[in-house]
Amino acid sequence: MDYPAFYDQAPRITMRDPLAGFLGAAGGGLLEYSYLDAVRLAGHSCPTVAGAWLMARTALQALYPGEPAERGGITVRMPAPADEGVTGVIAQVLTLVTGAAAENGFHGIGGRFVRQSLLDFAAAPSASAVQFSRRDNGEAVAVTLDLSRVPPAPNLRELMVVALHPTATAHQHATFAHAWQDRVRRLLLEHADDPEVLRLTRLN
Repeated sequence: MDYPAFYDQAPRITMRDPLAGFLGAAGGGLLEYSYLDAVRLAGHSCPTVAGAWLMARTALQALYPGEPAERGGITVRMPAPADEGVTGVIAQVLTLVTGAAAENGFHGIGGRFVRQSLLDFAAAPSASAVQFSRRDNGEAVAVTLDLSRVPPAPNLRELMVVALHPTATAHQHATFAHAWQDRVRRLLLEHADDPEVLRLTRLN
């Protein structure tokens, strides 16, 4: 797979998944996820996918300081309905990392390893923050993504219009794609720990 080199430089997330350990899928249940996993899931790379990746990382670092977070041990509350804006895309990335799934999630084995109904959506748009809660001790945080500090290239819209035209050349496609991915690169590599971009609030 040919992809931008910065994907491999983006922060990785290590999770401890008791189900993976129980079924022998990973030694000690340890699973390492990379940004490329999120790209494969979504089928594309954009500020929303990258932002969701960093939101998960920010929340999990706060809830499990100094140790891998427990996959399947977290509930996620989205601030809007699943079909509202990019809510569904963000939720898919968060499910990938945390294991928290909606009604279609894994039912568990013998009452353990349940992933079903650990992710839910607000009935109507409310706040912009996503809430993450530990199931074992109730600790919870909310994370908001503010992309205004990572603006797109000034001419990105014009480049997109040109690239979408049926007569666009390979060079014009490449120029747009490079400008698009450069914003993703800056978000992942320059703002992964920026509290002005990833705003975390402890809820208890």
